[in-house]
Amino acid sequence: MAKEAQLQQLQQIEDKLRRLISRYTDVQQKLVQAQEEIKLLEGIVEEKELQIKNFQNQDNIVKIVDAIAGNTANSTELKLKLNEYIREIDKCIAYLQD
Repeated sequence: MAKEAQLQQLQQIEDKLRRLISRYTDVQQKLVQAQEEIKLLEGIVEEKELQIKNFQNQDNIVKIVDAIAGNTANSTELKLKLNEYIREIDKCIAYLQD
């Protein structure tokens, strides 16, 4: 009878170990999924930050144009400045895409 009790106890331990391994595997899969989702969300955040910077740059350009547009004598200077800003923005965008 003692062997039978030991076998039964061993079977219970084995069942518990199988359940533990199963739970561990599930948790590992959930962790991998969570890490993938984090990477995806980080990419989205970076994209949104870039969009915000672009909007801020556009807003700055609009403010500059509004400030200088009142004086038509500076229109050539304004065009040169805008072209300079646009080139800088293009450089920044190209750098961020790399």
